[in-house]
Amino acid sequence: MDGGVPIDLVNGSGDSLLMLAAYHGHADTVRALLGRGAEVDKRNDRDQSPLAGAVFKDFGEVVTVLLAHGADPDIGTPSARQIAAMFDRDAFKDG
Repeated sequence: MDGGVPIDLVNGSGDSLLMLAAYHGHADTVRALLGRGAEVDKRNDRDQSPLAGAVFKDFGEVVTVLLAHGADPDIGTPSARQIAAMFDRDAFKDG
């Protein structure tokens, strides 16, 4: 907790601060949240992961940061790997 705000605080849809930062392409904020202990694979109420959001929006730097912090490309519905395949993105084609 920093300044009284839990690092994994969620909104009414279950989106964590990390999910929102990842989905909107804020790589520096993603790094900062992860550095403070945010849960890298925390899924929202629709079972979407921050990594899946970043892949969907095609934010390569955010994807790289999340993967470097151990994000699992195979969790969630759809998973980040499934999204990459659907949109012909190369983040996971060989993995």
